[in-house]
Amino acid sequence: MATTATAMQSMAQPAPLETTPAARWRVYRHRLPVRLLHWINVVCFFVMIGSGLSIFNAHPHLYWGRQSDFAHPVFEIVAMRGADGKYHGTTRIGTHAIATDGLLGVSKGMDGRPSVRAFPTWATLPGPQSLALGRQWHFSFAWIFAINGLLYLLWSFASRHLGRDLAPTKSDWRGILRSIIDHALLRHPHGEAATRYNVLQKLAYLAVVLVLLPGMVLTGLAMSPHMDVAMGWLLDLLGGRQSARTVHFIFAGCIVAFVAIHLFELLVAGVFNHVRSMVTGWYEVPGGKPADAIAEEHP
Repeated sequence: MATTATAMQSMAQPAPLETTPAARWRVYRHRLPVRLLHWINVVCFFVMIGSGLSIFNAHPHLYWGRQSDFAHPVFEIVAMRGADGKYHGTTRIGTHAIATDGLLGVSKGMDGRPSVRAFPTWATLPGPQSLALGRQWHFSFAWIFAINGLLYLLWSFASRHLGRDLAPTKSDWRGILRSIIDHALLRHPHGEAATRYNVLQKLAYLAVVLVLLPGMVLTGLAMSPHMDVAMGWLLDLLGGRQSARTVHFIFAGCIVAFVAIHLFELLVAGVFNHVRSMVTGWYEVPGGKPADAIAEEHP
């Protein structure tokens, strides 16, 4: 009987807080407008990159200025005939040449044989070589992309998403060196710190949202002769249509780099958790709930 009473008394006593951490702690991290606009952007991005590369393949050279200076491109992807009589892929940046055989300049075609083309078949949409269709796809999705981006900016300002979630704070700036080191060592935040963006994420997202994406749209418009009357000032600002094409290509490359880093971070930080949060909105916080939050729930 004494043993039974002791056991019942033990069961009646609450367990110490430090031994009862929350096994799962979820927060509503991404609201519906952000998730919806994000996935529209994902589709537009991949279609526009693939179709843009298809357009570039028709003339794989970039220039600076108002006219094409065929003798002095600032960037080009070409095939050069070697001493063996075969063509080899070469990428030129100014006067510097880089061997890119097998990937850029010369790559395997759909039949498995070497094909002379700037970007390989697997990277271009809607097919291996179709300038007309590539332009149609690119321009159609560009309008969807531009409207989607405008809606995102309007919603972000109206809901204060930019100021509340993305604008770096004084604390963020003080911890920027620590954030750089943590990213370099692939260390990711846990607990309450994982519920918000770190300073590097904020700066990267702001650069994409406020610089790269609007820049892509504006330089794309500047390349169109139909916009000369309405946006001639932009063409003058950029230094000419060929300069606009070059800047457009640079912005596209920066966005591709951002997406590559973004996907890498997803792989090392937990693909399922992050993708689920962008589908459902709910994010499972690594490390469980902080001790002070548990204490508030279990006084």
